[in-house]
Amino acid sequence: MRTWTRRQWVTAVAASAGIAVVIGLVTALIPNPLFMRMIEAPWWSYPVWLVSAVLSGLLIATYVAPGGRGEPERSQAHGRRSIAGAVLSFFAVGCPTCNKLVVLALGTNGAITWFAPLQPVLAAGSLALLAWALRARLRSARECRIPVDRSPVTPGRR
Repeated sequence: MRTWTRRQWVTAVAASAGIAVVIGLVTALIPNPLFMRMIEAPWWSYPVWLVSAVLSGLLIATYVAPGGRGEPERSQAHGRRSIAGAVLSFFAVGCPTCNKLVVLALGTNGAITWFAPLQPVLAAGSLALLAWALRARLRSARECRIPVDRSPVTPGRR
């Protein structure tokens, strides 16, 4: 990340802020009139929410080409870890009884009895997956640098 361009840092900050706002609003960690929590958020939800937003933003920035030219390389393995980490963090900080999928699968009683105690494990797993994916993306970017031709392109010349 020491070699990142301004463009990559701006992307990281903007993506982190956007993800934090979206997850915060949907999980009602940010009070809003559209979504309400039935159960108060535990203290650890707030740091997990913010750290997962920052890790996700940094991860998104790794997909931005440093010079603005050319396509960055894509990796499905890193992408799957990223998506899994983001989804797990959403489930980890969300209200157990407000989540329609959890209530449908376990019922309200099951959501409180089984899912709520599992949320800290989901939180740790989500942060681990996001950190692992970020580390892998940064390592592959450092080890697989592709030289970029900065010479001007002239018509008729190949």
